[in-house]
Amino acid sequence: MIRIGILYGGRSLEHDVSLCSAASVVSAIDKDKYEIIAVGIDRDGKWYVQEEPVIEIDKNFGKVLALKRRGRWFVNHFEDDMKLNLYNLDNNEKIELDVVFPVIHGSFCEDGKIQGLLELAMVPYVGADVKGSVVAMDKDVTKRLLRDANIPVVPWIFLSSMEWCNYSNNVEMIVEELGLPLFVKPSNTGSSVGVMKVSEENELLAAIKYSFTFDNTVIIEKSINCREIECAVLGNHFPEVSMLGEIIPHHEFYSYEAKYIDPDGAELRIPAQISKELADEIRQTAGEAYRILCCRGMARVDFFVEKDESAYYINEINTIPGFTNISMYPKLWESAGLSYSDLIDKLITLAFQSHQERVKIKSY
Repeated sequence: MIRIGILYGGRSLEHDVSLCSAASVVSAIDKDKYEIIAVGIDRDGKWYVQEEPVIEIDKNFGKVLALKRRGRWFVNHFEDDMKLNLYNLDNNEKIELDVVFPVIHGSFCEDGKIQGLLELAMVPYVGADVKGSVVAMDKDVTKRLLRDANIPVVPWIFLSSMEWCNYSNNVEMIVEELGLPLFVKPSNTGSSVGVMKVSEENELLAAIKYSFTFDNTVIIEKSINCREIECAVLGNHFPEVSMLGEIIPHHEFYSYEAKYIDPDGAELRIPAQISKELADEIRQTAGEAYRILCCRGMARVDFFVEKDESAYYINEINTIPGFTNISMYPKLWESAGLSYSDLIDKLITLAFQSHQERVKIKSY
């Protein structure tokens, strides 16, 4: 039986979301085919192998995978090629993992850091590799690459914290270039963490300062009067693209609270009510963007579509999308006839395929 490590939690501000996604993965995975080892990463970055996966009820997030602090675990990525070894220094307990499924959203995983560790261990893992993770996580880099490939993106301004020291008195220039309202976002976060909508010029400075508390770089985007359309991509070199779904937020925008806290924060509509011609074009663009950003395994591609359907833009690509049983990514594949359990199985198969390609590369 294949021993799969479900890696969840993490140091990012999306820690709680990860617990929720991990609970859904553990519930759906084929337990006749896989032995599940839950490996939780606490907010301080310490790893804890769980005695067994335990799903608990959380007042905000519904079902979550418990993360118990037990032992002092050492992660050894050099002992044995093709496996990840974990040791409990308190009692010499040893765990070997054949494949890892990272279900950690945001920083310290979705940005390629965990993938780098797993590649040092030469262990198969689900999802994008280091390059794809780094590129897709950075909103500014994503926009630059897509723009250069003639894929439409929302107009934006990029600022680093150092640049902002010399730019902070020029909010008028930003408003003149992008207009109002606009959005201020940290460059390297997900789940709408640190995002603020600015409707008045005198709100902009505070919004930028707020976003800089979550990252050293931010982007400022023109606001689009749009519908939020998403699609799921699955595969390595020849990916499949799902039908489109639509997010209908009941908040001012699709905020962290609307996504995860408020049970009535948004409506998911599958399929999206959009013309077939535009839907086909958006699906093709999603596949192209997936290739351009070097994605593997899976990604959810988010679009903004003008309400009159006159134009569309890629908003972002998520290489570890929300994985709860009500999240758009698994829901889109479920609507296409691929069950949650079969989706997980497919992702693990893709992980082994990518791994076989990596180990064939001569490195010394």
